[in-house]
Amino acid sequence: MCGITGIYAKNLVGKMHMINLSNATEQIARRGPDARGVWMNDFVGLGHRRLSIIDVSYNASQPMKDSSGRYTIVYNGEIYNFKELKENLLNRGVVFKSTSDTEVLLYTYINYGEKCLSRLNGFFAFAVYDEQENSLFIARDRFGIKPLYYLNDEDKMLFASDMHSILAYGIKKELDNEALLTYLQLNYTPAPDTMIKGVKMLSPGHFAKINNGEFQIQPYYSIAYDRRYVAQNDESYDRQQMHLRELLEESVKKRLVADVPLGTFLSGGIDSSIISGIAKKYKDDLHTFSIGYRDEPFFDETHYANLVAKKFQTNHTVFSLTNNDLYEHLFEILDRMDQPFADSSAIPTYILSKKTKEHVTVALSGDGADELFSGYNKHAAHLRSMDNGGINSILKVVGPLLKHIPKSRNGSISNKIRQAEKYSKGLKLNQKDRYWAWASIASEDKAMQLLHRDKKDQLIHENYLSRKINLLQPITSEHDFNELLLADMQLVLPNDMLRKVDLMSMAHGLEVRVPFLDHNIVDYVFQLPVSSKINPQIRKRILQDTFQDLLPIELYNRPKQGFEVPLLKWFRTSLKSMITDDLLKDQFIEDQQIFDLKAIRALKKRLFSMNPGDAHATIWALIVFQWWWKKYF
Repeated sequence: MCGITGIYAKNLVGKMHMINLSNATEQIARRGPDARGVWMNDFVGLGHRRLSIIDVSYNASQPMKDSSGRYTIVYNGEIYNFKELKENLLNRGVVFKSTSDTEVLLYTYINYGEKCLSRLNGFFAFAVYDEQENSLFIARDRFGIKPLYYLNDEDKMLFASDMHSILAYGIKKELDNEALLTYLQLNYTPAPDTMIKGVKMLSPGHFAKINNGEFQIQPYYSIAYDRRYVAQNDESYDRQQMHLRELLEESVKKRLVADVPLGTFLSGGIDSSIISGIAKKYKDDLHTFSIGYRDEPFFDETHYANLVAKKFQTNHTVFSLTNNDLYEHLFEILDRMDQPFADSSAIPTYILSKKTKEHVTVALSGDGADELFSGYNKHAAHLRSMDNGGINSILKVVGPLLKHIPKSRNGSISNKIRQAEKYSKGLKLNQKDRYWAWASIASEDKAMQLLHRDKKDQLIHENYLSRKINLLQPITSEHDFNELLLADMQLVLPNDMLRKVDLMSMAHGLEVRVPFLDHNIVDYVFQLPVSSKINPQIRKRILQDTFQDLLPIELYNRPKQGFEVPLLKWFRTSLKSMITDDLLKDQFIEDQQIFDLKAIRALKKRLFSMNPGDAHATIWALIVFQWWWKKYF
């Protein structure tokens, strides 16, 4: 696990930016605290920061050249089947100087070119420069576990693990207005777009190549989903469970290979508990890590985590946090945002990663299971919305009345009212619009109202709509629930969940591995019927049934417990001055000319009222954006 960066200069103007390679490499130092490497020729430069996981010797340092000196690689990630790949290469006569997966990846690329990607089992972002061909090849893993930004203009092509590194090359910074409108709805910016015009994120399952100045992007992987195959799948439910168990056990076993201390995150939920239980079978001295919330007992799941740790007899550590602990890390986290990202669960993820790194260098997590097996509240809502009778008919009628009732995320009853209102609105929409509405924090209308009139005039609505249509492309039917999960795998998982974990863990040089996202598991699960994943009584059905024997009985079919950072409390107390006298101050908003002053005033008024609704979520998105904007603009 590392950080990578590089430049391919197309002309002398582009070459001038090569003087920034060293600084761009330093911008990713937190991703790789163990070593630094830079390689350059006349028009190409590659930078690397290393977090040593497999083969911690000097022989595995990067940038790494092949024996001929023709090819040079920089790489971030882990290839779990590198030993099998190495065996194949040895039979082809390749001689290795290290025991690292980096060298195996390099020679796999040399022998198979872009087709090497289909042979890889792991997560990665890497670049290979071919000096003879004068070409640069970059690729990102199938599901976007590792990030890879790039910029391609008439003078140069840049790439990096982090936006901070791209900006260090001295590029022109111009706000992408369409990305801003999307961000204000979703709380993040989906790939391939970023908040900086011209800077893109390579989409999951894609590679790009620049050869003598000509730049091309191509997909190499998409999830194997065919509605007709699923309808004809006659595999018994018992056999499905056996198959899933075999795949997940193999996936976990592969991800336990490391030459450094390794553990698992253990939240107390089903997903991380299953991963921890399987890992314990193959690692006697397994360390597990949880965080608890002393000031928020409603969200504290350490009781369940302790039950799992006791059953598996792991070396368990609980980090018990107060709201003050969360608050104390707030400004560090804002500084780590390489572009605006307003999922507030990044705050506890950052602290968990920081404290876990004090004990291990690698942690396994349960990420991906909710998207794969249907674990979110919105999934149950989507399933319910497909039924045209009963409560849905009533809610369509009484839904408008709910807007007059006070609601907030910070109370059980008021939150249910908030959810009911959102649900009733969604019932009136088609499948695509409903999915977008339930994936969003704010509606498109409300997001548009927040923008200054100049920003609205500059916004190219056709560009925004084409981006949105592309993000919703997996949804083609009004009645195919698997398509909703496919949309989650392409939108929510890489751009929210995985980006959060990567950003917050790599801030501390902690590698997080995700066994549920082995592509063999993903492709298999998308061959299963919806009934194996969810019904009105249970979510993640097959996952829970398959591993019911492994886990404490208290975990079976337990309601999913999220965690709400106490933003509303902070905004009304310790962070109030940041809102009123700094980042959302009237004068600053007027001078900035990005947001509409009247709309911001109305939002602040609602925040401090008895009926805040989701105002604090939008305020947080604005604070994150403003902090980032002040830092870079």
